[in-house]
Amino acid sequence: MKGPLFYSKILLFGEYGIIKDSKGLSIPYNFYNGALKTDGLQSEISIKSNENLKKYVAFLKDISPELVTFDLEILEKDINAGMYFDSSIPQGYGVGSSGALVAAIYDKYAFDKITVLENLTREKLMTLKLVFSEMESFFHGKSSGLDPLNSYLSIPILINSQDHIEAAGIPSQKSDGKGAVFLLDSGIIGETAPMVSIFMEKMKQEGFRKMLKNQFIKHTDACVDDFLKGDFKSLFGNTKKLSKVALNHFKPMIPQQFHALWKNGLDTNDYYLKLCGSGGGGYILGFTEDIEKARQSLKDYKLEVVYNF
Repeated sequence: MKGPLFYSKILLFGEYGIIKDSKGLSIPYNFYNGALKTDGLQSEISIKSNENLKKYVAFLKDISPELVTFDLEILEKDINAGMYFDSSIPQGYGVGSSGALVAAIYDKYAFDKITVLENLTREKLMTLKLVFSEMESFFHGKSSGLDPLNSYLSIPILINSQDHIEAAGIPSQKSDGKGAVFLLDSGIIGETAPMVSIFMEKMKQEGFRKMLKNQFIKHTDACVDDFLKGDFKSLFGNTKKLSKVALNHFKPMIPQQFHALWKNGLDTNDYYLKLCGSGGGGYILGFTEDIEKARQSLKDYKLEVVYNF
């Protein structure tokens, strides 16, 4: 048995900012995916996944029935029969590994679920986000619910504010475009929880809060607007500002060995780097007006292009 595929996601803009009501834009990334599977527990990974699902069921039992209810009997039966989550999505890379699992469980076992085929009103999207936020908190402690939402619906999502999200149309890709958004592999696994703790600690400082509002969130919002309008000239100017603010104020979230590379992009304008998810490792997002130039500058690193324009 193999269930439907759920994809990874990329939060193009909005990391950390959306905690404080900045805009955000999240897109599905079909390169990685995961599905629930029952075909005998052949590997160590599948055994571990199955054990995690057992713990997860215990957690789901405690979720308020007013919010969502599951067919726990069937879910437990399937897990005891060896079901696991078969996934190519790298963990700790900021591309939504737990989000895809949450989406798969909701899709298969939730009662009265909201489906992709319905007219997705703002209320329905908010309900889904709330359900997913609760379901994903098992993995992260605090979750916005956006990763599972993106994975479940497989459409770009625009976050206007914490209580206003909508499906978004993004400009279609130009396969021969020189401009690109890419992922840079840091080769380090990033842990979400410690990074969020560092951020929350920094938020206690008035100077940091001011910077977040007047610079980080301002540039984030501008980037989202530019991207949706397809105004890529303006986008690069704003992405550069965002990249600079991240280097100056989010240093703990950028792996040490990437500080110089980050600065080099700002100095040469060959590319601009930004955090992908909570940082601390995993992928780093890159934006360039000339992908060949960026490849040349970053020739020692593995680049994955996710969007061409």
